[in-house]
Amino acid sequence: MRRTASPLSLILLGLGTFLLVLAPLLAWYVEPRAAVNPIDIDQTAVYKGTGSVFDVEKVETVPDQDITITQRVRGDVAASERSGKAAVWDVTTTVDTDKSLPAADPHDALDFVPHRWVSDRRTNRPVHCCGETPYIEGEAYLKFPFDVQKRSYQWWDNTGERTVTLRYRGEKKIQGYEGYRFTATVPATRTGTRLVPGAIVDQPERSQVFAEEWYSNHGIELVVDQATGRVLYARTGPRRTLRAPGGDTDAAVLLDSRKISFTDDTQEFAVDRAKEDSGQLRLVGRTLPVGAAVAGFVLAVVGGVLVIRGRKHPETGEESEQYPPTLTM
Repeated sequence: MRRTASPLSLILLGLGTFLLVLAPLLAWYVEPRAAVNPIDIDQTAVYKGTGSVFDVEKVETVPDQDITITQRVRGDVAASERSGKAAVWDVTTTVDTDKSLPAADPHDALDFVPHRWVSDRRTNRPVHCCGETPYIEGEAYLKFPFDVQKRSYQWWDNTGERTVTLRYRGEKKIQGYEGYRFTATVPATRTGTRLVPGAIVDQPERSQVFAEEWYSNHGIELVVDQATGRVLYARTGPRRTLRAPGGDTDAAVLLDSRKISFTDDTQEFAVDRAKEDSGQLRLVGRTLPVGAAVAGFVLAVVGGVLVIRGRKHPETGEESEQYPPTLTM
């Protein structure tokens, strides 16, 4: 008995097969290529808090000062494209009190630190090229890798120029949006030297002395979006001091704060971007593949059944597939 397939059955079978092939491509090929660090980033994060600050005019540490930390990140698109697979980000961090704000020039701030972070766009690991400075290590710095896990991460602390172990502490909501919480403390560590008047470090008999700079952190807290690795909330408690050469106690406090954290505006911006970016990743990595797989399976089954049934030709009396059925008078 001769059977022929209707055009509709072939279309359904072909479309179903296409969707079944498309589903794993979206999940295994498209989604990983969408999860990459951007190269054209231009964002600013602002931290605010209070603490003690060394006043160079009074030559003493002044307590209860309003402190603002501004961190601007700008992508070097040309350098990123030349590197092939790295994201090259130029970062400037300024520390100000009310006395130095607003500043026409960031160099007028209490502290001004420029540096360059180069990371693998997919893994977030440091890439040592393209004028990177300092030599950054660890798994995370300005952001975490995509698909954050419930484990400890090696975070680059740029002030101490070393990695710090951030431990997973559960989940926390920021502006109503849930993220993974990580915390750490940093013990006192020598970070370099600074030429200062001897009187500042209790050596008044010396006009100038290379004092030792020390840094510690009362506590770092980061809340991170699980899908994108974007930092939704950051809190830091920096303490920077000076010691006499070879000394084992702090002689002068340059900066000491228990809590400096993201402003509400910075939190809101981070949460909005995390929702948008994670939504896009979820769309191409989960929603579309699942939808394509289900629709493809249904269409392939229907098309296959119609092909098997074939079409009955009235003039030969063979089995016929008619869709939709015709009415006769």
